[in-house]
Amino acid sequence: MAQTVNVNFKLDADVKKKMEKACNDMGLSMSAAFTIFAKKVGTERRIPFEITADPFYEEEHIAMLERRIADLRALKNAHEHDLIEVD
Repeated sequence: MAQTVNVNFKLDADVKKKMEKACNDMGLSMSAAFTIFAKKVGTERRIPFEITADPFYEEEHIAMLERRIADLRALKNAHEHDLIEVD
């Protein structure tokens, strides 16, 4: 039988709670879920799902959104739109 070891790391409390619920709904313990993940990474030598950065949160995009919100509040560059009426 393979020797087991303990692995300790920190998670945000809300992330842990949501993972526990999801694992419970699938009939898994968190330990089993992490073991499945670790085996896939070890076998495939990759993260077994796509990891991407959400471009919505890039600084440049956030700055542009803040400028547009400020313009709308000041009624600058505000144009009538089918869905939005500007007085």
